[in-house]
Amino acid sequence: CPRQDSPLKAVQMLWVNLIMDTLASLALATEPPTEALLLRRPYGREHPLVSGTMLRNILGHAAYQLLVIFTLLF
Repeated sequence: CPRQDSPLKAVQMLWVNLIMDTLASLALATEPPTEALLLRRPYGREHPLVSGTMLRNILGHAAYQLLVIFTLLF
């Protein structure tokens, strides 16, 4: 995108966003409930939302995606 116009126009990007959000919400909504979820104690206020493993995975994927994007661009 820094070298030329965006391949998708604004309305096309909105459609892509709508489709991706719909599929993600369906994936979360169709998970079957289990008895173990009802018996689990709630997490406390001090418990972090992002665990160490989750943060490591996020940073690893971000680094990988940046490497691929910059390889394709330059």
